[in-house]
Amino acid sequence: MEQENPVEQDDAAPLVRDVLPVLAAELVRLLEEEGERELAICAHDLRIVADCGCGDDFCQSFRTEPHPPGTPFGPGHRNVPLLPDRGYLILDVVHGRIMFVEVLDRPELRPPLTAALTAALTAPVAVPVTAPVDAALTGGDGAR
Repeated sequence: MEQENPVEQDDAAPLVRDVLPVLAAELVRLLEEEGERELAICAHDLRIVADCGCGDDFCQSFRTEPHPPGTPFGPGHRNVPLLPDRGYLILDVVHGRIMFVEVLDRPELRPPLTAALTAALTAPVAVPVTAPVDAALTGGDGAR
């Protein structure tokens, strides 16, 4: 099922290391083993922006940056296949930025991934303090 409302790339999008700490550590380790030091550093701060949306039972993939589903990444794209102990991990990288983490055959990741995306999509939005509130605090005349 397609994720219709991807989480905006901000503090509302959950960090991979908070939702899937074992996977996050594994990504960093595997990237370092492959000589991808810069990507390993970036992997520590990846956010889960949207589910893959394919609906396949064997897929636990997710987007880490906003990108329209079904469209090519374009120039600067490369795949970084990793060699995990089990399952499959393949990263889509564009100009040094991890855009998508393809995770296959890791069914234990689906429940926390789904829960985190659901929580992020239903989280309340912070409302900025506005001038009328400030005026109420100062008695309406601007003096404190």
